[in-house]
Formats: sequence, C-alpha cells, structure tokens
Amino acid sequence: MSELPFVTVGDGTRIAYRFDGDGAKPVLLLSNSIATTLHMWDGQIDKLSKDFRVLRYDFRGHGGSSVPVGAYSLDRLGRDVIELLDALDLQRVHFLGLSLGGFVGQWLGIYAPERIDRLILSNTSSHLSPASYFDERIAVVRQAPDMSETAEIFLNNWFPSGMLAANDPVIEEFRAMLMTIDRQGLAGLFAAVRDADLRRTVALINRPTLVIAGEYDTVTALSHSELIAATVPGAKLVVLPAVHLSNVEYPSEFMQAVQDFLG
Repeated sequence: MSELPFVTVGDGTRIAYRFDGDGAKPVLLLSNSIATTLHMWDGQIDKLSKDFRVLRYDFRGHGGSSVPVGAYSLDRLGRDVIELLDALDLQRVHFLGLSLGGFVGQWLGIYAPERIDRLILSNTSSHLSPASYFDERIAVVRQAPDMSETAEIFLNNWFPSGMLAANDPVIEEFRAMLMTIDRQGLAGLFAAVRDADLRRTVALINRPTLVIAGEYDTVTALSHSELIAATVPGAKLVVLPAVHLSNVEYPSEFMQAVQDFLG
C-alpha cells in the first residue's frame, strides 16, 4: 500500500489524509472512531464517491499520522481538521463523524461553523464519564505489551455478540486494524475523550445536523444521541438497531440516512 500524503499542522504533527472521487464534486469529510484508521470507512467509499469528493484522515496518534507524546485534547483534534482544510484550500465541507469523529464534528459545529455545510454526528456523545474509567484505560494501554487485550475489548464494545460468535469476516478486518494502533496514540486520544464536555455548547450549533444513533450502543448510548438531537436546534435523529459501528453493522440503512440528509 502506498504511503498516504500528509499535512504538517502547527505543532509539527503530520496528519495523513486520502481523497476518493471526482475533484469537481462537493467535499464530504469523514472522521472515524478512536482505535481505527481511515479504513473504517472503506465499505462506504464506493457509494459516497459517486456524489462527493470524499476526504478521509487519520487522527494524530493513529494510522499514517504521527504520534506526539502526551495527552491530546478535543480542541487540538478540531484544529487539526481546520489546518488540514486550510492546507488543502477547502473553505467549506460536509462533515460525517462517528464516535470520536462525532465529538470532533460537534467541536467544529460550535467553534468553526463557517467551515461546515451539513453535519452528521453518528454514534457519538457530548460527554463520556467517569474520568476514572479513561484514566484506567490509559494506564492499562501504556503498560500492556501489545494491543491484543485492548483489541478484544473494543471488538466486544463495537459489535453484537452474534457477529462476534460467527467470526464474521469484518471482525477479523477490524481486529487486524486494532493491532496496528499505536498505544501512545490511543492513550492520547483517550485523554481527549476523558476531558471533553460539550453538553451545553452544542446548543450553539447552527448547521443542518443529522444525528445517527445505535439502539443497542453501549459506548455512546442512545440517550446521548437523543440529548444531542434535542439540544442542537433543528437536528434530526435516526435510530438504527445497531451497536456502535452503525456504518459497518447496518451499511445500507446507514448510507440511506446519510444520502437522504445530504441530498
């Protein structure tokens, strides 16, 4: 696989990215979950790239991006996106973020609404607690010899038991992806989630917003999506019978909701 292009943001971190689709089409920026790379969206690219120039990127600490030492912040993750758009000379994009990507989408909708056209927030939250849980996960990840134990925790949080028991091929794909994740980068992103609290400020989002929720999501509960949809003025809520990775578990229904909203 060829090396991804990258931009270097203000603190010297390299942010890797990839384009798919016709350069003349509107840009749709995809932002993925913690502990995944931009390949989390592989199953959606063929359809999305028919109507959009699809831009994906890897969070700092993950995939093809570099791994700064220390805790990361949601503010820094949001500014990574703004600096990426600036470097690519993109003034305004549609944005679709899932899980941590949805946190970043909320930040952009609050602090940089002029850069966003339509906003889709999937399987996400405005705040996750308690902080002690994330402190524990950070300590475990840093001390572990590899990602094996952490990978199984994520898989059990992301997918229904039936898919796991059947050893669905997609499970092995995501297990392999998880094993490539840098543990320092994961700890840094855990800190960003731990410290994020947008529960009040999401009311400032003024962009057309779609919230996609998983009915059985144990990571970012349905009630969290319902709260976002109730707080963001005019937001629409779609609930799928999914756990956490709705785009993977219910790809057709997920894509229908996205395409209907983006027109």
